[in-house]
Amino acid sequence: MSKVRASSDIRRCDVLIIGGGPSGSSCAYWLAKGGWDVVVVEKKVFPREKTCGDGLTPRSVRPLLDMGLAAELESHHRYEGLRAVAFGKTLELTWPATPGFPQYGYCVTRYDLDAMVANNATKAGAELLSGTSALEPIFDESKEGSKRVIGAKVVGKSGQEQSIYSSFVVVADGANSRIGRELGLNRDKDFPMGLAIRGYFNSPRHDDPFIESHLDIRDDDGKVIPGYGWIFPLGDGRVNVGAGLLNTSSRWKGFNTTKLMEAFVRQAPKSWGINEENACNAPTGGRLPMGLCIGPRSGSSWIAVGDAIGSINPFNGEGIAYGYETGRLGATVLDEALRSLKSNDLNKDFHHSDSILASYDKRLEENYREYYRVASLFVDAISNPALLKIMVGTGMYSKTVMEWVLRVMANLLRPDETGPAEAVIKFAEWSARKFRPVMPSTVKF
Repeated sequence: MSKVRASSDIRRCDVLIIGGGPSGSSCAYWLAKGGWDVVVVEKKVFPREKTCGDGLTPRSVRPLLDMGLAAELESHHRYEGLRAVAFGKTLELTWPATPGFPQYGYCVTRYDLDAMVANNATKAGAELLSGTSALEPIFDESKEGSKRVIGAKVVGKSGQEQSIYSSFVVVADGANSRIGRELGLNRDKDFPMGLAIRGYFNSPRHDDPFIESHLDIRDDDGKVIPGYGWIFPLGDGRVNVGAGLLNTSSRWKGFNTTKLMEAFVRQAPKSWGINEENACNAPTGGRLPMGLCIGPRSGSSWIAVGDAIGSINPFNGEGIAYGYETGRLGATVLDEALRSLKSNDLNKDFHHSDSILASYDKRLEENYREYYRVASLFVDAISNPALLKIMVGTGMYSKTVMEWVLRVMANLLRPDETGPAEAVIKFAEWSARKFRPVMPSTVKF
């Protein structure tokens, strides 16, 4: 676990992580805390802008608290729950009490958040090479013709190339990873793809105690447009305003997200002050791979985490929580593999460590399989405007029902008891196994 450099253009380490976002920095933190020599390659320089809703649910806050970032979070806007707006109804829903999770969230821009978590990883002992891009993986080919990844070639801000050798590599640089493509990662197009756009606006309600979600955006003729809108207060004079949709039906495919955003801005309650004069920037958008839609997720000496495996929750479009979670899960598996290697160091026996890496897929399935199967059916249902109106419109007449829905969609189910939300998800899991026995091929459920 020594950090001795062989030369100025060669670096050796235990684990090389490509990407310093939520999943990469989480993985780096937990590995470095365990005493391993970790190098993180990040093409951007923190802090930097990143398109996101900036809302942290209790599921996102929990891993940040686990990483010791409670004090840093306190300087940001804390909120109580979700205000749902749809079909002429408004409901304020506080976050449910769930063992192991806080009953509050934060709104933190990715400009601040990602720098916070990456810096935390370096404090734990990881080395961050910012402004550095991974060019290609380095392979070691056996006499039998099999290949294993032993590092990557990278290029820094100066333009100088460097070879970084490692026992294991983590792909954590998103769905469009160059290294991921080299290793064969592909998105299964049978899964939904989220599309989202957001902008910042000055607002008199910048410190509102609720994030707000609008579930029925309408055009100028009053017709429901496929998609949803959000207003997330940042507490610094601004709100994050955005709109999103899923490309799950012919009616929704090809829909212009800019027009969706414009329609939502016109529809937003006047009290927020969301208008062209209060706009802080031009809106930016992105694609959201969901439901573990990218694979394979591990191979000989490597694993992939976060958006690189499409870990976003299809129920609510939340990705940060699952970036942190899969990063930590990956670190746990790598720690076991590294310990295995260390005990067999004289003959560098990778067979056992590779079998440990192969267990990463199984652990992902145990954590997310049934929940994402249900989410995939849910996405199919809401792609039908008539079903969307029935489901949401009916639910909005009962605060109790919507509280159950919030618990399910935020993945805050109680492990210690079976309440209405837990009963609903168990029935939904049974139904999903019956009506969707086979998931798309990338996810071997």
